[in-house]
Amino acid sequence: MRTTILAGAVLLALAACGDNQPANADTPGYTAAQYTQAITDIARSDDLEADATRLPGELLAFAQIDRGEVVGDYIMGGGYVTRLLATAVGGDGKVYAFQPDEFIAFRPEYATEQNETVRRYSDNDGNPVRVFPLRGPIAHPGWPEPLDTIITVMNLHDLFIPQMPDGTAEAAIADLYAALKPGGTLVVVDHVAPDGGGVEAADQLHRMDRELALAALTQAGFVLEEESDLYARPDDPHTANVFDPSIRGNTDQFAWRLRKPE
Repeated sequence: MRTTILAGAVLLALAACGDNQPANADTPGYTAAQYTQAITDIARSDDLEADATRLPGELLAFAQIDRGEVVGDYIMGGGYVTRLLATAVGGDGKVYAFQPDEFIAFRPEYATEQNETVRRYSDNDGNPVRVFPLRGPIAHPGWPEPLDTIITVMNLHDLFIPQMPDGTAEAAIADLYAALKPGGTLVVVDHVAPDGGGVEAADQLHRMDRELALAALTQAGFVLEEESDLYARPDDPHTANVFDPSIRGNTDQFAWRLRKPE
């Protein structure tokens, strides 16, 4: 009975959020245009080609990133979001770029890409300035201070794959919740799985079941504040692996902003 009630509540939350979605990606008080300096930062020159589909200004506006904030890029991958945040938070802000040990063990180049990204924001002696690297277990990044915002893009589903130890998703999401300041936000972007795809979709398709995701996040204490159709791709049938050449780079993705209550 409890599972049925929870599933119903999740579906209602998703439906209500979708009904209230504005027609554009701008959030009151935040526009893509205000992040022009971050987007045109010379340290992002290699990212410009990807900007057409990843919509960096719109993502920052949806995340409501302010100058001076302390933010985390959870599972930074190649560093696209880290580099975007680096200028958006300004000289008084900080970006903690987290690369999980599990990812580096699977693909050592992730360590190199983290080092290269941090190097772009280091002083002449190689000391990190504004962008600070973190490595550790995927469920315990070791954030050194409370964060205003955490962004995780196309990686939430990795917490649910069977290659991770039992309980990884619950532990990692609880850690993200604890890492945020009261009132802080978690922004999640991930590939949409077929309805009811569950953990099998995460493993086989590298997609995230929205109902499973929202249940896990709200059980940890997060409140879904807004959903954006920023990365909606209606032609995606949701049944192909995201690395399939026929769909890669053009998957349907959900974007959520969740808040830790004050």
